[in-house]
Amino acid sequence: MRLGELNGKDIINLSNGVKLGPVGNCDLLIDENSGKIEYLLIPSRRSGFFSLGEKSYMKISWDSVRKIGPDAVILEMDSFNIGR
Repeated sequence: MRLGELNGKDIINLSNGVKLGPVGNCDLLIDENSGKIEYLLIPSRRSGFFSLGEKSYMKISWDSVRKIGPDAVILEMDSFNIGR
């Protein structure tokens, strides 16, 4: 699968059914030596109207990905595979 094919798919947490947003809004951390995807960086939703300057991300291990379907990427996340 090519990276461009992930664009637009919704990211859903299997553990609680929460939709985390589309893949297009995410960044990927890739190991420079192996070329393997290590983490998804998903922008955190901020409360409040202004979120100037600083961006906050959830850092989610690529090992959390359980399934990539035609419309969604299914993750199984808990507090152990989420970094900030």
